Amino acid sequence: MKYYYAPMEGITGYLHRNACHSFFSEIDKYFTAFLSPNERGKLNSREKNDILPEHNEGIYLVPQIMTNRADCFLAGEKTLRSYGYKEINLNLGCPSRTVVSKYRGAGFLAKPEELDHFLEEIFAHTECMISVKTRIGRDDIEEFPRLLEIYNKYPLKELIIHPRTQKEFYKGTPHQDVFSYGVKNSRSPVCYNGDIADLKAYKEWAGKFPEADRVMIGRGLLTNPGLIGVLKGGPMPEKEKIREFHDAIYHAYQEEMPGGRVVLFKMKELWVYMIRLFTDSKKYGKRIRKAEKLPAYEDAVRDLFAEQDISVK
Repeated sequence: MKYYYAPMEGITGYLHRNACHSFFSEIDKYFTAFLSPNERGKLNSREKNDILPEHNEGIYLVPQIMTNRADCFLAGEKTLRSYGYKEINLNLGCPSRTVVSKYRGAGFLAKPEELDHFLEEIFAHTECMISVKTRIGRDDIEEFPRLLEIYNKYPLKELIIHPRTQKEFYKGTPHQDVFSYGVKNSRSPVCYNGDIADLKAYKEWAGKFPEADRVMIGRGLLTNPGLIGVLKGGPMPEKEKIREFHDAIYHAYQEEMPGGRVVLFKMKELWVYMIRLFTDSKKYGKRIRKAEKLPAYEDAVRDLFAEQDISVK
């Protein structure tokens, strides 16, 4: 089984990736949050900083592009190739309304003919391997067979399927029957993405799809960065290791970010998820959220690690 780390905008940048790679090395492949190159392939400073090879040493990183314009994709591909990247992911999965309203991300799925022409154009000119991360439709699961028919026309590196429609966002239960259809009918290797948050969910999914050999996990890894080790049969990570992981990210943010308020905001984003890893964590989570200065934040985190344990699930 191969294990991929799904990107989360604003959280899983290169500082977070480096801490994960240092303390939890079981992740096979990381993906960037989506990049939006223009027709000249230009990336903004944040995007460029995130994909620099010197910021991702020893990490298998796949840049993810989100666009509905073939010229922008190909220009971005050329730029990424100049940095040494050989694999790029096309984001057709983002359900954000601001993205979808521009027919990008999962919004592009509403225009299958245009999507087909887009893929035809990029595969005619790309020199990189291209994978696709997709929802199963914009409005209805009945859209997926047509979408898969389009994907099957092209030599995808792999097809990552999140079996929800765009309109479902992250609500309800993923449509495992539609994922099963994808596994049986895709000409490309298929990767699963969706609601693998703990060992129980993983075992239930793996039991249904014994032929599956790759899975992408997002929120589960944000909660428990040692989750892959658990899925491989190991123990839950020790509290001391989680503390070292936290401290590595915290100190990296302090070195790179302009001021305490920005660092606090970034750490609070991470704790939205990681607080779930601890027993009886509600009051500590509240203290972290309410902290307005770094010393108050540090006190709340110190008390959490001192007074609570890792929750075994």
